[in-house]
Amino acid sequence: MAISCFSNLMYRIGYAEDIHRLVAGRRLMIGGLHIEAPFGEEAHSDGDVLLHAISEALLGALSLGDLGTHFPDYLKETEGMDSKIILLETICMVRDLGYEVVNIDTSIILERPKISPHMRKIKESISKILNINVNQISVKANTNEKLGAIGQGEAIKAVAVVMLKKK
Repeated sequence: MAISCFSNLMYRIGYAEDIHRLVAGRRLMIGGLHIEAPFGEEAHSDGDVLLHAISEALLGALSLGDLGTHFPDYLKETEGMDSKIILLETICMVRDLGYEVVNIDTSIILERPKISPHMRKIKESISKILNINVNQISVKANTNEKLGAIGQGEAIKAVAVVMLKKK
């Protein structure tokens, strides 16, 4: 018989990665914002890799499964889904279990377009969705030095680490 000590844990950490192919004819969504580009993420939802990575890290921190468990890509209801809704529903699950966000650390890996001009707005967007202070969010951007699918401009990846604290 398993004994659950979940409710006694003061801090929880979650980690996640998300990657999507880049294709013409889609909007590039990063952190809840449309970033001007001649391509976007190929995905069942709007494909926002950053919000997906944050959402999945939150779910992982509390052992709640992955995005596919909560937002399956075979359902008509999740087709084209706004990733801001995914993140909002996820943070509601976190808060319902009595936890709050301490901080979020993320990286976006993309050859082009350059993300640095958008980083402040991306942080503000995430802050607004989660209703947390913008200083609790770190957003970094990297290229893949022209290596692999990301480096060749064929894909975008995001990684996220979150720390949660019991209220």
